[in-house]
Amino acid sequence: MHHTTGVARTAAVLAAAVTVTALMTGCTPTGEDGAAAVPSSPASAPSAPSKPSATPKASPPAGPTPSGGTKACTTGQVKVSDAHQADVRPPGTGTGAVVVPVTNTSTHPCTLQGFPTVAGAGNGSPDHNLRLATTHSGTATAVSLAPGARAWTKLTFVNVQGEADGYCVSGATPAAFPTLVLGVPGAGSHQIAMDDGVFAECDDKVTVTAFSSAKPS
Repeated sequence: MHHTTGVARTAAVLAAAVTVTALMTGCTPTGEDGAAAVPSSPASAPSAPSKPSATPKASPPAGPTPSGGTKACTTGQVKVSDAHQADVRPPGTGTGAVVVPVTNTSTHPCTLQGFPTVAGAGNGSPDHNLRLATTHSGTATAVSLAPGARAWTKLTFVNVQGEADGYCVSGATPAAFPTLVLGVPGAGSHQIAMDDGVFAECDDKVTVTAFSSAKPS
């Protein structure tokens, strides 16, 4: 009686194990080789290619900028020397025409461009001067002056005629100035004298050439 009951219990346990195994076998998919198949993970989206980092552009070197790539000459960079009588000048006994040099006295190149202004300094004083009416001759172009280099301008006056005090063809009274005040574009006003004598002219008029690297005759 007890033996039969034990056998029955053993048979029941075995049957339950078979049932559990069958259930597990039916629920778990297997591969062809009988191993449990592992579900594959969804394909990852391809990552966007990384952009190459932009190479920063080098800043342009600081340096001179205006016309011709060189800064304009300033008052402290130039010296205006005394004038001397030109070789080519209108006939007469007055000054006629003079050439005036402007020198770059600095250690850096600079650019000079344009026409000068001219005034007669009364009694040699630049504070009491008479502005002369100027007529421009030629075309103004940029003149690059290396340290120590010169630019030139030529001033041509209405010349005094005759001897002694002379006379003006127009009937005006001749004027004589011990010095002139020459205005240099961008580089201030400069008082100059003649290297020989005074500036004698008529009608308070002057024709001026643009500054040039070539010395006028």
